[in-house]
Amino acid sequence: MRKIIYWVHSSVDGFIDGPGGAFDWPRMGAGLSAYSEGLNAHVDTLLYGRPVWQMMAGFWPKAEEVSDHPHTAKFAPFWRATPKVVCSRTFEGDEWTSRVIRDDLPGQIGALKAEPGGDILLTGGSGLAAALTAHGLIDEYHIAVHPVVLGGGRPLFAEPKGRLNLVADRSQVVDEQVVVTRYRLAAEI
Repeated sequence: MRKIIYWVHSSVDGFIDGPGGAFDWPRMGAGLSAYSEGLNAHVDTLLYGRPVWQMMAGFWPKAEEVSDHPHTAKFAPFWRATPKVVCSRTFEGDEWTSRVIRDDLPGQIGALKAEPGGDILLTGGSGLAAALTAHGLIDEYHIAVHPVVLGGGRPLFAEPKGRLNLVADRSQVVDEQVVVTRYRLAAEI
């Protein structure tokens, strides 16, 4: 069965964006870019909730026209070529969307995981991550903690439905400043 991997940037105080949706703080150096590429090597589907989708679709189709960052040059072609699934009750789809899931989130995501193929990458989107977590559908959490305190914004785990026991099975410092940890679900404690 395919894995769903939640890959997200966080501040030290646990926010995935700052007040007003600010996302100018992640420090995407060569090491973090390489980590992301390592995840992407096993992924053949990208998964989004509508808010993150709108941000991604507004940037990645023509990213190289507005940024010369090395990560942009590597990720943009991957993003354009990879099938994308958006979970939303209101979004109708667009030229970049392969599939829209509007209802029965646990059933449809479970069916997606059961399809043949590579891993499924969920980036950002604490609301969708919380919904999938509540149904036990996320297999790995890769959290990049950046050395910044935002003081507010959208929390890493939006509306948790209770305790979630995780095991950190790999952690590393990349670019001499960002701590990336891979967590998996722990057995009941």
